[in-house]
Amino acid sequence: MKITRNGVETEFPQGTNALDMIDKEEKKTALAARINGRLISLPEPICEDGDLEILTFDDPDGRWTLRHTASHVLAQAVKNLRPEAKLAIGPAIENGFYYDFDVSEPFTPEFLAAVEKEMAKIIKKNSRLERFELPRAEALEFMKDEPYKVELINDLPEDAVISFYKQEGFTDLCAGPHLPSVGKIKAFKLTSIAGAYWRGSEKNKMLQRIYGTAFFTKEDLDAYLTRMEEAKKRDHRKLGKQLDLYDIMDEGPGFPFFFPKGMILRNTLEDYWREIHRKHGYEEIKTPIMLNRALWERSGHWDHYKENMYTTVIDDTDFAIKPMNCPGGMLVYQRKLWSYRDLPLRCGELGLVHRHELSGALHGLMRVRCFTQDDAHIFMTPDQIRDEIKGVYNLIDEVYSVFGFKYHVELSTRPENSIGTDEMWELATEGLRGALDDLGVNYIVNEGDGAFYGPKIDFHLEDCIGRTWQCGTIQLDMNLPERFDLTYTGPDGEKHRPVMIHRVVFGSIERFIGIITEHFAGAFPLWLAPTQVKILTITDRADAAAKALRQKLEDAGIRTEIDLRNEKIGFKIREAQMMKIPYMLVIGDKEAETGTVAVRSRDKNKGDLGVMTSDELLNMLQQEIRTKAR
Repeated sequence: MKITRNGVETEFPQGTNALDMIDKEEKKTALAARINGRLISLPEPICEDGDLEILTFDDPDGRWTLRHTASHVLAQAVKNLRPEAKLAIGPAIENGFYYDFDVSEPFTPEFLAAVEKEMAKIIKKNSRLERFELPRAEALEFMKDEPYKVELINDLPEDAVISFYKQEGFTDLCAGPHLPSVGKIKAFKLTSIAGAYWRGSEKNKMLQRIYGTAFFTKEDLDAYLTRMEEAKKRDHRKLGKQLDLYDIMDEGPGFPFFFPKGMILRNTLEDYWREIHRKHGYEEIKTPIMLNRALWERSGHWDHYKENMYTTVIDDTDFAIKPMNCPGGMLVYQRKLWSYRDLPLRCGELGLVHRHELSGALHGLMRVRCFTQDDAHIFMTPDQIRDEIKGVYNLIDEVYSVFGFKYHVELSTRPENSIGTDEMWELATEGLRGALDDLGVNYIVNEGDGAFYGPKIDFHLEDCIGRTWQCGTIQLDMNLPERFDLTYTGPDGEKHRPVMIHRVVFGSIERFIGIITEHFAGAFPLWLAPTQVKILTITDRADAAAKALRQKLEDAGIRTEIDLRNEKIGFKIREAQMMKIPYMLVIGDKEAETGTVAVRSRDKNKGDLGVMTSDELLNMLQQEIRTKAR
């Protein structure tokens, strides 16, 4: 057979495996392989001509293979320590793996430590993983003492290959692939215990889930664990309470409360949104929060999204609280006749939407049941598609740059449950692809991951500790204009169908606030900070000067607090730093006499900025706010 690697074709005997095709040095880092795009274990015999890729930990499939094997080692360790435990499932996930077990006694942190030690012993033995297959009846008999595995086998199609992987004395039902041997797991850590319903359904039994992570080197593992510790410190749920910004109450799971300081942060973000959209030629609209069933049937949401919508009946008519702003935007366009001279038409909306999320999926502001989408809908002629997409891209890039976010871009194409014609999808997809190519943007293609009404471009932000968040999106849609019979008059005097873009920048105001809270660890840039400066007096003789300074700063639009308490100045400063206030303005007898103020930054690298006049201070603050400096 002929195998091509890196453009070089080599002949090998039929059935040669990937391990035998690489040298000793390459074997040290090889974890899995792809033959003609299909992921395989390195020891699997290859019986076809084709392109072969050797995968390391740098490849997502290489990481997945290592972590998948780690989950099997975890299962073996638990069975060694608790033979009565019943095995459920154990997949690799982003940044790690987990395994679910049915046990009579819940796992404890002490047990987790014992499992880690047992895993280390198993890995040290470096046993090989061996794959074998069984007919359905034999597979069921083989797994008769594992009820969850029996259920999984029974759910497989009749013609499915039922495969198992064995390592030492442990065997698990698994499609694979896996590492050649468990010794390749160089560094791992069990991170937490949680409850998990079998198959994610609250109707099923609660199982015990052990989470872990694995890396190819100890250095990478240590760096990851350090990031996770940093992430805990930055948890927006904790900071939201500490800084008195927002919270989720038991009385409203998934429905956020914003407190006065949180509203300042939120309104500042929305003011910036309006400012940049005016600059880019958008007009703001507002559509109702609840609309009737006929509209949602017309848009396709009733058929495709009803299980996530909150519905009610008014005057014997079904209504739904909007899960998306788009159908309302269609009605706004329909209100009048348009000419090609009026296009493109850019309409922006900060629209509150509601979606029914399962309680187990809720997470602070990151996953909620009501949120404000910073939507915009752009209606255009077909020849304006590329320029409009490039305009949206540049707007999104400008916004993310203000917050210091790096990002990567993904293009998602037509899914199976799509609506619209092949021609519509081809034109839409090529419009997005062409715009990205014109801009010279590097992007990943996600085949089949588009919205049901059109392909999309997604922006994945990277925060300051390396985590990624999907926020902005650009979706090109020629289906809703068709469904709502939207038209414009062309230069020929005839009616034509406009093309539409759906797009968001923040994605969700609430979620974006959660992201930037963690990105900045609650220490927001001056222009965003709910309290921008705090005046701290040393003695009550400075009170009058402090009040006069507060008045001057507030008149200039600076958000100011004042602390006149009879407390030591060191205590006042530490308290202000805990609340992440950008600048502390200290006034004692000397400053009160000279009309000056001692300025301290919360940034430990800057610390004491010296004594300034009130005008010098105001100029510094206004310059920092105007430039949105970080």
